[in-house]
Amino acid sequence: MNKLLEVRAASVSFSGKQALANVSLAAGGAHPAITAVVGESGSGKTTLLRMLLGFQHPTSGEVIYDGQPLTRMDGAAQKRFRREVQAIFQDPFDAFNPFYKIDHPLLAPLKAFGLSASRDQSYDRIEKTLRSVGLNPAQTLGKYPHQISGGQRQRVMIARALLLEPQIILADEPVSMVDASLRSTILEILYELNRSRGISLIYVTHDLTTAYQVADSIVVLHGGQIMEVGATEEVIHDPAHPYTRSLIEAVPSPDPDTPWNLNQARPPVLAPRDQVLLYPTGPHRAVAAPARAGEIAVTAAQIQLAVSQAKADAVVA
Repeated sequence: MNKLLEVRAASVSFSGKQALANVSLAAGGAHPAITAVVGESGSGKTTLLRMLLGFQHPTSGEVIYDGQPLTRMDGAAQKRFRREVQAIFQDPFDAFNPFYKIDHPLLAPLKAFGLSASRDQSYDRIEKTLRSVGLNPAQTLGKYPHQISGGQRQRVMIARALLLEPQIILADEPVSMVDASLRSTILEILYELNRSRGISLIYVTHDLTTAYQVADSIVVLHGGQIMEVGATEEVIHDPAHPYTRSLIEAVPSPDPDTPWNLNQARPPVLAPRDQVLLYPTGPHRAVAAPARAGEIAVTAAQIQLAVSQAKADAVVA
């Protein structure tokens, strides 16, 4: 069974300004899935990802992996976490040291985690992994980062993560800095990692179109709070929160004369500034609202796990 990475009621503040407020989220678990975290710039997406990676400690709440809080892990548990939870960063050039050839960031993790007995074995593993992401080892290895294209660098970054056989990959806008012709290729690689290898992904993006293409569930962030969470089809085709609607309406329609088919009866107001809670509107959807007396709130993690369970049940059926 895959391990579960959870954020539980976590908040993050910087110099008194709150970046995240009472956020709960999950990745991994019994049924690997892809969750897209969407929102405008400044909504808290990258802060959330840094917290999941253990780079940013929450001001309150906690991050838990395989039943252990990250802040209380011993050395062995931390090393296991660093191997099993991998990241794909946004900028495929800044992620590499320009003084080292591409070989170095691929060899280093294998050596650090003792995954190869010899240099030849390491290169065999690297070449196999590069081919799995559509790269020719002969045209990639031995070169400096500036000598290969942005799309190739991004695929090298994916290969570096795969070398450690992770259970979870956290991807921070992995296609935002490559041209449109390569986006579908990289998204297809990420999609196949989930379907064929059982790797769970958190896909952080501001692009609802790509989120719709690959994600099983969507988490909508605004002002550091989750406004809506649910199965991708439900959230995109029938957005329940006004902020989700505003994001979708900002995407140009394929036909300029035909607007998106959204329910115009809902008032065009954005989220309240006060803290909100998530209330279920169905088994696979929850929407933010001010606290309601007598109603039971849920977490985004609960909805995510319900969506992934439904997907697994559908496959069995």
